[in-house]
Amino acid sequence: MYHHISPETSSGLTMGSSRLEEQFSWILEQGYSTWHFGELERLNRLPKGKHLVITFDDAYVSFAEFAYPLLQKYNLKATLFVPLGFIGKTDEWNSGELPLLSAEQLADLDPKLVELGYHSFAHPKYHEISITEVSADMDKCYESVSQSGLKFSDVLAYPYGKFPREKSANEEFVAMLGKRGLKFGARIGNRVNTFPFPKPFEVQRLDIKGEYSLAKFRRKVKYGKLL
Repeated sequence: MYHHISPETSSGLTMGSSRLEEQFSWILEQGYSTWHFGELERLNRLPKGKHLVITFDDAYVSFAEFAYPLLQKYNLKATLFVPLGFIGKTDEWNSGELPLLSAEQLADLDPKLVELGYHSFAHPKYHEISITEVSADMDKCYESVSQSGLKFSDVLAYPYGKFPREKSANEEFVAMLGKRGLKFGARIGNRVNTFPFPKPFEVQRLDIKGEYSLAKFRRKVKYGKLL
C-alpha cells in the first residue's frame, strides 16, 4: 500500500521515487506476478508462484508523474484507489496541499497496468459514521463514476483503513457493500493474505513506509507485519 510519491522525500506515507523503483525492480527480479482485483474476482485459485497486488491510495498527481512510468518500465500492475469527491482537487481531508488526478488524467492511464478502485467519496472514517451514511457516500461514488465515464473495479479501500468492527454492524456493513456489487474491501492489517480471501471484505494490505530500507521492504512482503 502506497500513497504520495516524491522525487526527493521518503518518509511515512510519502515514498521517494528512487526507493519505489528499487522496490519495483526487486519485485520483478523475484518473479512476482502482479494482479488486479478485477482479475482475482474471476479466479478460484492462483497459479503456482509468488503473487502481489500493488495498491496506491488517493490518486495523487504524483502517481502519474512518478509511479506510473515505473509501472510501465517494469510491466507491473497496480490498483489506484480514488476518493471520488476530490478528483481534480486537493487532499482536503489531509493537508489540502497535494493535487489529485482529474477524470481526464485518470482516463489516460493504461487499464492493462492500472485499474481504478473506490476509496469513498468524501474520505470519511467509516467506523465513525452510520451504515446509512456509508451507503449514501457510496451512492455518490457510483453517481460520480457514471458521470465521468470511467471504469472502476468492484473493490473499495476503506479510508484510513477503518471499518465497523462490532459484529452486527460489520455484518450490516458487508451486506450493504455486497448489495452494491462490490466484491472486495481492503483494510490495512499488515498481514500476508491467502487466496481465495477468507474474508473478502477484510483484505489486508502491507503499509509500506517511505523510510523502509530495501531489506525491511523485502521482509515485510515475505512475512507481513514486522516484529
